[in-house]
Amino acid sequence: MGYNLLKGKRGIIFGALDENSIAWKTAQTVHDEGGTFVLTNAPIAMRMGQIDELAKKTGSEIIPADATSVEDLDNLVAKSVEILGGKIDFVLHSIGMSVNVRKGRAYTDEKYDFTQKGWDVSALSFHKVMQSLYKADAMNEWGSIVALTYMAAQRTFPDYNDMADNKAYLESVARSFGYFFGKEKKVRVNTISQSPTATTAGQGVKGFDGFISYAEKMSPLGNASAQDCADYTVTLFSDLTRKVTMQNLFHDGGFSNTGVSQEVIEKF
Repeated sequence: MGYNLLKGKRGIIFGALDENSIAWKTAQTVHDEGGTFVLTNAPIAMRMGQIDELAKKTGSEIIPADATSVEDLDNLVAKSVEILGGKIDFVLHSIGMSVNVRKGRAYTDEKYDFTQKGWDVSALSFHKVMQSLYKADAMNEWGSIVALTYMAAQRTFPDYNDMADNKAYLESVARSFGYFFGKEKKVRVNTISQSPTATTAGQGVKGFDGFISYAEKMSPLGNASAQDCADYTVTLFSDLTRKVTMQNLFHDGGFSNTGVSQEVIEKF
């Protein structure tokens, strides 16, 4: 059941790949809450996913864009404002990729060309997206920008590799750009630190199945699902959270504040 939380609001959603992705679930939930949006992803990701199906279901247009290309992003922002008929109210950055992880390289044996590519896609792209929006004055006052992150930015998870560094940078960008966007445009910028989630991207991390089971046992409320994250993201897009900005918000069933659980003690 929808509450019309986003009725009349317009946005851009990055990163919807398939029905398992958080961005996909968020797009569906935004649609249910009355919001309209443009979908975007890199051309190569679009070939791998089923974004056309999502666009049909939600009555949305797709604008391909490489999030590492300022030219592509400037074009995306301009076309989105034109298509949607006005300035933007919400943006979801749901982009992450590590070439080192894909190629099976250990954190102690990074290929730095791979590292730089992953950083550009996963972290610097968030700054580029916001800079394009900022320079074009494309955000409405009290708009909301959200990026997805993970607790490896604060604590070490060995197999998360250089993505941990990317997420730490991403969260810093949210705070730094959030200051300027808030002060000058009254736009909110936050990150959601989500539970390990069984998305196509998440399952590419070594040992993922074991870790998601561990996190489930450690979290008092259990792991937050992709749909749970979509619901939480919608609250941050809505007017109910107007004074929340520059925050890294843990959405993990309590995992981040649990030292050890009874289930884990019994397991060992």
